[in-house]
Amino acid sequence: MTVMKIAGAQLGAIQKADSRESVVKRMIALLDEAATKGANLVVYPELALTTFFPRWYMENQAEIDFWFETEMPNSATQPLFDHARDLNIAITFGYAEKTPDGHYYNTSIITDRHANIVGKYRKIHLPGHSEYDTQRAFQHLEKRYFEPGDLGFNVWRNEGVVMGMAICNDRRWPETFRCMGLQGVELVAIGYNTPSVNAQMSDEGLDKRLFHSQLSLQAGAYQNATYVVGVAKAGVEDGHPLMGGSIIVDPDGFILAKAMTEEDELIIAECDFAKCDFGKKTIFDFERHRRIEHYGRITSQTGAIVEV
Repeated sequence: MTVMKIAGAQLGAIQKADSRESVVKRMIALLDEAATKGANLVVYPELALTTFFPRWYMENQAEIDFWFETEMPNSATQPLFDHARDLNIAITFGYAEKTPDGHYYNTSIITDRHANIVGKYRKIHLPGHSEYDTQRAFQHLEKRYFEPGDLGFNVWRNEGVVMGMAICNDRRWPETFRCMGLQGVELVAIGYNTPSVNAQMSDEGLDKRLFHSQLSLQAGAYQNATYVVGVAKAGVEDGHPLMGGSIIVDPDGFILAKAMTEEDELIIAECDFAKCDFGKKTIFDFERHRRIEHYGRITSQTGAIVEV
């Protein structure tokens, strides 16, 4: 089994006026720090290159398209790929993707240590809404700007480890982790941009929101005997606060490293993937213990149906 040092590269706020090039410089600075600490893989957040633009209501398609990447790498991100290759570090980060045939996705990619893209994931569980909502304290228009991902929950053997990806709201759905767990996943990388305030329940409190984020990541790790790295974009973006709370979780659900700020911050942990083996062969030995004859409702039904 492989031992790797995994780094979570939390990003602080990115303002609407910040260029992609300025953000990439910050990402490279975190990459350099990770290199000094011996990291083999660096995990960056969701929509790492720009502000969290789904908070803005837009009707002009050209204005919307500004936030999307039509190729990866591109001129703005090529320096990040080049530097990662020079440092012999794999990376994963999220961005808004516009495909050649005109589809729009919230996407994440992962590379090997030679900067080759080995995997791509498109966000499946899109939160929020699609039209301007006067009842919300602020907008969360992911359903307006993105289509649900079409690639499924895949895994890739990368640098000797079975790796998968998810994005933000995906972490709250146990199906996300189980689909990858059934493929023997050993590391799940998840970037997120999560508002510090609930747009529909402003008095919910940051502590509760952080608790739910950590609970989801820890449960996914434990229930599938996998490492999980959850990395935030945090801080106040154009007056809108995003929470931090980036963590690295081991296969028993314990937190190995945790960000303490809402700024650019690196967290790192040594991950011994042999530790995934015990859970996968005992309590979560799926082949011995799962009872799929009773799980049909999960894939045949969406909303809850009360029949009693």
